[in-house]
Amino acid sequence: MRHKMTTEFQNINFQIQDRVARITLARPPLNVLNIAMMREIGGALNECARQRDLAAIVFNSAPDTRAFSAGVAVEEHAPETVYQMLDAFHAIFRSLAQIAKPAIAIVDGPALGGGCELVAACDIVIASDNARFGQPEIKLGVFPPVAAILLPRIIGDKRARELVLTGDMIEASEAQRLGLVNHVVPVRELEQKTESVLNKLRELSASALTLARTALDLGGRPGFESKLEEVENLYLHELMKTEDAQKGVQAFMEKRKAAWRHR
Repeated sequence: MRHKMTTEFQNINFQIQDRVARITLARPPLNVLNIAMMREIGGALNECARQRDLAAIVFNSAPDTRAFSAGVAVEEHAPETVYQMLDAFHAIFRSLAQIAKPAIAIVDGPALGGGCELVAACDIVIASDNARFGQPEIKLGVFPPVAAILLPRIIGDKRARELVLTGDMIEASEAQRLGLVNHVVPVRELEQKTESVLNKLRELSASALTLARTALDLGGRPGFESKLEEVENLYLHELMKTEDAQKGVQAFMEKRKAAWRHR
């Protein structure tokens, strides 16, 4: 019997089996990340941090959901919850950086906003041909803090700026061409492709993988933590004090077009 560990959560499924941790987003229909769900992901990652022999951490979505994740809950961008929201969300990225295990995203359907940022933070991304990616935050009068730091490094400065500044969505094939996605396969081959990547990682030393992941971060993402802090300050102390950020969030919740005041 392979070692298997399962922990019960409300909004995610989490298990560690055969040296692989699987965090399955399971909040139908669109895996919208609310504070409770993000804290559960944080709890699962805390569990991962205790497993020295872990070969990989896999993020995927449950079969009864229609998206990898449509992003962070818009209602939690409201002034009274925005601090907790950002704290719970960014804790995921800080944990991934600290744990330094290979992180793999398996994307079927849309990965938007915070969902796309989670994909950007992973080392290897396997997408189905009906995956979509985008950062639509700007349409709500806000911006994506993690994407602002990571996307330019991953897909190049100009394309990252265009995606963040327009809120446009891209297809899986385009995401692969840009370097956000490693592999695009038909839906029926997602699991098979995932297993072939995981089997390669399982054959390797967990400590060597951790140190290699750390070295890659030192070279490719220097100062991520301090930059995230700066961007958080900009978001919380400047952006969230603008009328437009508050109006944009409100308009989205009321399903109407925002009337921007440009201030």
